[in-house]
Amino acid sequence: MNSISRLAAVISLASLFPLSVQAADSKGTVEVVHWWTSGGEKAAVDVLKAQVEKDGFTWKDGAVAGGGGSTAMTVLKSRAVSGNPPGAAQIKGPDIQEWASTGLLNTDVLKQVSKDEKWDILLDKKVSDTVKYKGDYVAVPVNIHRVNWLWINPEVFKKAGITKNPTTLEEFYAAGDKLKAAGFIPLAHGGQPWQDSTVFEAVVLSVMGADGYKKALVDLDEKTLTGPQMVKSLTELKKVATYMDADGKGQDWNLEAAKVINGKAGMQIMGDWAKSEWTAANKVAGKDYECVAFPGTDKAFTYNIDSLAMFKQTKDADTTAAAQQDLAKVTLSENFQKVFSINKGSIPVRIDMLNKMDSYGFDSCAQTAAKDFLADAKTGGLQPSMAHNMATSLAVQGAFFDVVTNYINDPKADPEKTAKQLWASVKAAK
Repeated sequence: MNSISRLAAVISLASLFPLSVQAADSKGTVEVVHWWTSGGEKAAVDVLKAQVEKDGFTWKDGAVAGGGGSTAMTVLKSRAVSGNPPGAAQIKGPDIQEWASTGLLNTDVLKQVSKDEKWDILLDKKVSDTVKYKGDYVAVPVNIHRVNWLWINPEVFKKAGITKNPTTLEEFYAAGDKLKAAGFIPLAHGGQPWQDSTVFEAVVLSVMGADGYKKALVDLDEKTLTGPQMVKSLTELKKVATYMDADGKGQDWNLEAAKVINGKAGMQIMGDWAKSEWTAANKVAGKDYECVAFPGTDKAFTYNIDSLAMFKQTKDADTTAAAQQDLAKVTLSENFQKVFSINKGSIPVRIDMLNKMDSYGFDSCAQTAAKDFLADAKTGGLQPSMAHNMATSLAVQGAFFDVVTNYINDPKADPEKTAKQLWASVKAAK
């Protein structure tokens, strides 16, 4: 049974359970399930909450910490089974279409808003396609994250005698060796499966380029997944892993980011939500920290788009719809896009803003990300992140997670055998 069928089967049980009553308000209430819970992320989502409440609606917070979103998805499915879905939920990539196929998402509530606000013109097609189902908007995109970043503490680099940021894997290894010798953690890394796969896809992108990445992690091509380039990618991944934080097993990403911020580690491979932690620590891009594309991936951009999907409601449907529409308008407003992304570490989804980032006060990291997003959208370098729910179903993603994490943690694991195992696991999960 594929993932859509499994979800549909679970959701079909919803009719057996009563709906809970939403909290009443003079204009309407919207409950939002999300996993924006780290320091910088919470500051960002508080901006959205404040604006919705300023407009006279009630925001009921459904924050669920942990798991890179997997825990929140478990909660969301439980809510759906009980017949009590929230008004909106943070859902990404193909999962949006999967949820929509069950009939639980509202295909009408955003029609007028998207038309009035000219979303089809305002958004890049890859962004708009992500939040549509059969031509209708069922979710509102919140922001765009670049995943293939390398975060660097320049003061630590200086103490270790490193004079330039690495642009190739060889330079990355050389920097790692110097950091080790100087007594620093070379690569801050929390050994959670989604973090392992974030590093894995960065290495694949470096070794195979955007075309190879697409064939392997998006198209799931058997020859590419089992071929010599994947074997090389896994070989390089094993070497990258030798520089990882020995005490990082099971650590949340923000705790590992703190090690770089506090000068205990030199580097971290993480999406630009990591910048929210630097911002929260009052650090300045280009001075206190450097953000560079992971070595060998400067001509590519793996993206992660946060979105809020709108769920159908039975109780208080009209007032909830009004709150959902206000949430959508606020989310794509120019002011919110600026404030949210500055706090979150991301870049706006609006093309007009991406074309003039400096005028909005975005830092050098965000300006580079926006420039690269627009350029890579034209060249094919723009690719969805497998590790962050943008490229595959959760079942296929889970297959990657299991194989990659087991490989990283098994000193005897063979790259060639692991490549074949990747394909076998992915094939079984399709």
